[in-house]
Amino acid sequence: MLRCCRPAAAIAAGCAPRSPCGRRGPAMAKSKFEYVRDFEADDTVLPNCWIVVRLDGRNFHRFSEQHEFKKPNDDRALQLMTKCAQTVMQELEDIAIAYGQSDEYSFVFKKKSRWFKRRASKFMTHVVSQFSSSYVFYWKDYFKDQQLLYPPGFDGRIVLYPSNQNLKDYLSWRQADCHINNLYNTVFWMLVQRSGLTPVQAQERLRGTLAGDKNEILFSEFNINYNNEPLMYRKGTVLIWQKVNEVFTKKIKLPKEEEEKEVEVTRTKTKVVPLHCDIIGDQFWEEYPEILAEDG
Repeated sequence: MLRCCRPAAAIAAGCAPRSPCGRRGPAMAKSKFEYVRDFEADDTVLPNCWIVVRLDGRNFHRFSEQHEFKKPNDDRALQLMTKCAQTVMQELEDIAIAYGQSDEYSFVFKKKSRWFKRRASKFMTHVVSQFSSSYVFYWKDYFKDQQLLYPPGFDGRIVLYPSNQNLKDYLSWRQADCHINNLYNTVFWMLVQRSGLTPVQAQERLRGTLAGDKNEILFSEFNINYNNEPLMYRKGTVLIWQKVNEVFTKKIKLPKEEEEKEVEVTRTKTKVVPLHCDIIGDQFWEEYPEILAEDG
């Protein structure tokens, strides 16, 4: 005879007892309704491919306006995005690298990951839900004087890349996008904030201009050298795993000593570290070869 091992409190709360296999009630697994499981689509992704989950803020233009984000870049918003991405990586350790800019973040799962049997829906929903809940949870740490008016939304997509070069090109594409968008936004908001143009006028002024033209406007009209802008704005944020030394104090009792003494102890720990650097060239990949290692 099977005995219910669930706490009485759970049963009293209306939760059905679980069978040893974890399903609710042994009768349910063999009921006439079980055929509905046949409608579930097989969403297992291809083996031996990098799995990239990219999430984007939903309608973040309106969200940033209503929450008074600073233009063209708000350090609080960018740092909050990175904090959420770090939380995702710490929860899902099969992520080899992540890259973020503006209101988007890309998470790269290892080629050989067997996490949740490589089901696409699991990858996407876990990343998006963890990121979204973290955004709300950590909001007050970065926007101390700004109340969160409503919960933000993020959508996600999954793309597979079979080769290391494909993955590097994808990340290069996102960083190039970061540069293009940030250069435009920097000039646009200077024209609005300091030259007094309306958004429509600024848009018209920049229509058809190339990168060199935008750099010239910044330098000649606002004395801004774009190359001196913070790397976080121009390059975005790369998250990787690194071993770091943490120093903390610990109370110990030494032999022949009556009182405890505080001593410094160093411990090596693997943490998610943010970098603001170029990932389009070869230098980054030569410096961190373990990211693309087959057994990594």
